Amino acid sequence: MARERLKTDLWVRAYLRRLELANIPGYVTRRGQPDLGAVMVKCATLDGNARLWARQTDLMTGTSGWQVLAEGPEPDVDASAAKQRGFDPDLWLIEIESREGRTLLDEDGLSD
Repeated sequence: MARERLKTDLWVRAYLRRLELANIPGYVTRRGQPDLGAVMVKCATLDGNARLWARQTDLMTGTSGWQVLAEGPEPDVDASAAKQRGFDPDLWLIEIESREGRTLLDEDGLSD
């Protein structure tokens, strides 16, 4: 039996709630396709730097996980996110602020 994939808008709402419970400010800055849109997460560390995360699938194993797409000065990370949005108009972008760089993406409960 095929496993149903969680709708993106539901996943985003759950992620934002988890961030709120952890006292990590998070915002949807680009709303994508509600059912199947991909998600990127930008984490600003409030020192002028940021990291951009996206879920990537290993084609050999079929497993997926969050990978850093870009990191460095925040304007450079923003440019990378804009470039990705140009390739995929259905993409969601969530921005969070965490001095420690904490995203919760590597913690249990955020699989599709």
